Formats: sequence, structure tokens, C-alpha cells
Amino acid sequence: MMKTKRWMSVILCLSVLAMGVMNLSGCGAKVQAANLMEGIAAKPVSGKAADDAFKNSSADFAIKLFQQTRDDNKNSLISPLSVMLALSMTANGAKGETLAQMEALLGGDIPMETLNEYLYSYIKALPSEKTAKLNITNSIWFKDNGFTAEKAFLQKNADYYGAEAYKSAFDRKTLRDINNRVKKNTDGMIEKIIDDFDPSAVMYLINTVLFDAEWENIYKKDEVRDGTFTALDGTKKTVPMMYSEEHSYLDDGKATGFIKPYKNGYSFVALLPNEGVSLGDYAASMTGKSYIDTIKNAKDVPVETIIPKFSYDYDIEMSGALKALGMPLPFDAEKADFSALGSSGNGNIFISRVLHKAYIAVDEKGTKAGAATAVEIKETAVAVDIYSVTLDRPFIYAVTDNATGLPVFIGTVTDIGE
Repeated sequence: MMKTKRWMSVILCLSVLAMGVMNLSGCGAKVQAANLMEGIAAKPVSGKAADDAFKNSSADFAIKLFQQTRDDNKNSLISPLSVMLALSMTANGAKGETLAQMEALLGGDIPMETLNEYLYSYIKALPSEKTAKLNITNSIWFKDNGFTAEKAFLQKNADYYGAEAYKSAFDRKTLRDINNRVKKNTDGMIEKIIDDFDPSAVMYLINTVLFDAEWENIYKKDEVRDGTFTALDGTKKTVPMMYSEEHSYLDDGKATGFIKPYKNGYSFVALLPNEGVSLGDYAASMTGKSYIDTIKNAKDVPVETIIPKFSYDYDIEMSGALKALGMPLPFDAEKADFSALGSSGNGNIFISRVLHKAYIAVDEKGTKAGAATAVEIKETAVAVDIYSVTLDRPFIYAVTDNATGLPVFIGTVTDIGE
């Protein structure tokens, strides 16, 4: 169950990675959840600041995953960061060709040890303030049925990702524990992530990313008024539209757009395909490099923008998408090699499912700032063109962190709900 909040923008993503065994025989006795991190304290590690190699590979992963997971017929939303964190923690337990496939997808030419360092520094550097909160949590749940987790796997994920690990019977109490934890970490917006346990599952790795932010400049009452949004199927709807002047205009030849800042280090990026270019064709043409370049080449000019108020949720099981992106082996019940993660007397360990849930709500709430700057720009507007972008038909959007330009979230709006 999703609950809306009254902030300007709320985005929530969860990635749940389920691992199973090839041949499960029987169930373990029901026990209270045991904290596997007792005696395992996070050790100081060396991070690695985001450079072009990390930015380019991460942007490439984000856009490829977006292309594989978007739905042609409805709104979509994913957090590439959430998926990357969940898969990276799992990759720390992989070996051989299984590890090689995961490394190739997640980091290109970047080995897992180095990617751990990049992600450690990147997560630490992401801003999180009261007016632009980014909350990331990681937990690993093992089934108490003869499965033994490798200490080195637990240690590495504690060091680089601050992950907690628990062992339990995967009974109704464990189900409540996991869902209650998710509810708490998402400020109550998602009350349940798992309906029931897969009998063959031996591990669930759960990542949550909560983004809760205010616009840098608030929308005044007279800047929100009804307008028409034309959905992908041609249906026209009257919806609340938010009007503002921004100062970063985007144009890559196939789409125009703008960048609208949140408070404290994040921005909303909107891309509207040109007339005659379908949303699907434009999305298919995107690359990590083209996305980064489009943002880098933003023009510092006034741009009149219109954004519809919208909210929706999206969930997807990602195993098919990840296999299509070159990572089939980790899902192979017979050939997957996660021997560095742990061992089970019931069979070989493999990834069975990657569940991803996301929720977004965008409205006019926020706090006004930077009035003097706005006046100065308006004074010089006489000498420049005024651009305009109206998001009144299907568009692509992303939330980026300003330091790297990487999309923390990326999605499409094809229709506005009631």
C-alpha cells in the first residue's frame, strides 16, 4: 500500500534480490532472527572519488537498464542506483564467469574491488539534508536451513555498503520483520515489499532509496492552474500544471528540455521528444554518453516551463532485463557461482528474482530562494531568446545529483492519473 506525502517531490525505490537453491529439501526449524553482523564491525576502507570512468560506466548502466525496463504503455520509474547497489553487494559473493558478467554490466572495465571503492565514496558524497533528503539502507536476510554465509562476504558489504545481515526461519515473523523494516525506512509509504517467501529462496537482499525534496523556488498559487495533458493513447485530460521560469535549457536535436533545481544538490531533468519523434524511439536512441553530454551542454538562458503535477507507482521483476543486458549466468540454477557468498547443503546458489518497486509524487510544495538572482537574470533577458518547454505530452524525466550529473532516478510519464 502506498501513502502519499505532502512534499514537493517524493521518490521511493526498492530493490529486492532473491537468491535460491537448485534443489531445496525440507525447511529449517523456526528461530528468532539472528544478527549475523555481531562481531563484524565495518572497517575503514579507501574510497575512490567519482571520475569520468565511473560517471561514464554508471550513466551507461543507468540508461541501458532504463531502456530494458520501461513500459511502452504506461508510466515507468526506476532507480539505477538502487539496482546497482543491490547487484554490487551480491557480486561481492560471485566468482569466475558469474562475477565477470556482473562486473561487465555494472562497471564496464571497472573491476568489482574498484567499483566498491567508487560506490562507497559516491554514496557518502550524495547530499542529504532536511530539505533534500536521500536515505539509503541495505539489509541481507539469510534462511536458517543449513545455509552458511561467508564472513568475508559479510565483512565487505559492511565495510563498503553499511549492510546489516540477519538469519531466520523465513516464517511469518520474518515476513513481518522485513516488511516493518521497509515501512520504517520508507517513512510509511510502502507497507509491504514481500507478500510471501519463495520456498526455494535462501537469501533476500533489500535496498531502499528514499528521496524527499523541496524545489529551490516555490510555486505560488497563481503559478498552478489547469491545463491539458495528451496521453500516449491520444486521450486529453485536464490536470493541474505548474508554471515557472528556469535557467537551464536542453536541446540534443531530438528533444528539448530543462533542468529545474531542488534544494541542496539535486535537480529535476525533463526531456520532451520533438514533434514527430515518439517517446519509444527517443528512449531507444539514448546512451549514457548522450545523456551526460545533454546535461553538460545546457544553455544558461531563461526558459519558460510547464510541469504537470503527477504521482504513480511502478514495479517490475528485472531478471529478464538483466539477462538481456548480458548477465544470464547469475540466474542459472546449475552454472551460477556464488561460492564466495556462502554455501548450502541443499543445492547450488543462484539469483532467482530481482524485484524493484518505485513511487513518485511531484507537486508544487517547496521553499522560495534566490530571488535576487532571478531578478538579475530577468534584467539581462532583453538580449537573449526566451525558450519554452511545456510537458503536456509524454516525456522522460530524471533526478540527478548535481556533482556528477548521474541519474539517481529516471522514468517516463505517458499519462496522468486521476
